[in-house]
Amino acid sequence: MDATTDLPKLARLFRLQWEPAQDAFVLLYPEGMVKLNQSAAEILKRCDGSTAVAAIVADLEHTFEVDNLRDEVQDFMKEAYERGWLI
Repeated sequence: MDATTDLPKLARLFRLQWEPAQDAFVLLYPEGMVKLNQSAAEILKRCDGSTAVAAIVADLEHTFEVDNLRDEVQDFMKEAYERGWLI
């Protein structure tokens, strides 16, 4: 993954939405659902296909007033790519 040029987005079969019954964001797909923690949801909400990974990291750091999130975000995105959630 190249943090300067990758433009991640949800794969076509997945939909991110708030699920009141779960009191959490979930990732829906034809075979089921994945309940997401807040961090995962915040990352995936920003994966719109037009925002580079570096910009996603910068936005998260600014929004939550923390530094050095790059490695954690990239680790999560790597796993999300492997699971087929992101393209």
